[in-house]
Amino acid sequence: MNRRQFIGTTLVGSTLAPSAFATNAAPVAASPKIFVFSKMFQWIEDYDQLAATIAGIGFDGLDLTVRPAGHVLPERVEEDLPKAVAAFKKHKLEIPMMVTTILDADAQSERILKTAKSLGIKHYRMGWYPYDLKKEIAPQSVAIGQRIKAVAALNEKYGMVGHYQNHSGNYFGASLWDFHQQLQSITSSAIGCQYDINHATAEAGGSWETGLHLIAPHIKSLAIKDFYWTKNNGKWGKLGCPLGEGVVNWKRYFEIWKHYNFQVPITMHYEYPLGGAENGAKKLSIPSQDLITAMKKDLVLFKEWVAKV
Repeated sequence: MNRRQFIGTTLVGSTLAPSAFATNAAPVAASPKIFVFSKMFQWIEDYDQLAATIAGIGFDGLDLTVRPAGHVLPERVEEDLPKAVAAFKKHKLEIPMMVTTILDADAQSERILKTAKSLGIKHYRMGWYPYDLKKEIAPQSVAIGQRIKAVAALNEKYGMVGHYQNHSGNYFGASLWDFHQQLQSITSSAIGCQYDINHATAEAGGSWETGLHLIAPHIKSLAIKDFYWTKNNGKWGKLGCPLGEGVVNWKRYFEIWKHYNFQVPITMHYEYPLGGAENGAKKLSIPSQDLITAMKKDLVLFKEWVAKV
């Protein structure tokens, strides 16, 4: 039995018994909808072809890039976002969420949110706030919190929800504690976390569970991907890989998922070598069918895991 089979088969049984947590955990809804990050499809420019491809893989819809070099450019959001939504509706798919670079409540952000709201899109991922490591961190965190508070107010104006991802690196929110602290003063349901177990594992190692429990009440979406550590030219770094082949503790992750009964949008990311698609390439270096086959394999496996929660 390989690692992927082991993880899939051990998601049920005594490890998922109610005694693992408090007995007041809510029942889990069946068959959540699963979407895919459109970064891996930047090689398809035509929205109809994009929708047909994603339908063929088996996703319920798209987590659409509305950002520079994305499927929809911010300056063309009024013209192109309606076209993308219409193409996906034609294929009976959804675009419930977007990936943006929104960091402030400025005019461009308002245009994007206003257009998205008019098309029935309610969720979007924000950009990331980098820390200046030459300055004190705590004051920067407070200042970033004020910027997020302004974005939350704009979200409320248009009935949108902004998701801030815990992206690894020298970013605000990578450790989750700073983001959680600022959320206490923002107190808005129009802002929350896109929880990424991949980045959480990379940042926190053995204490990622603490961060997940901390941020759980504020989770608005879940990003799914795996990785392992690799050494290249004497330097350690992350390398993406298919689900179940990396260091992410999926068994424990799903135990916590079961406890909190997460019912939020799920976006799958593919950040292992796939002909450049993992980096948003405009042209693939592998046959597109090889990419599609790999995506289907991970999607089927993930659905099997979720069904056993």
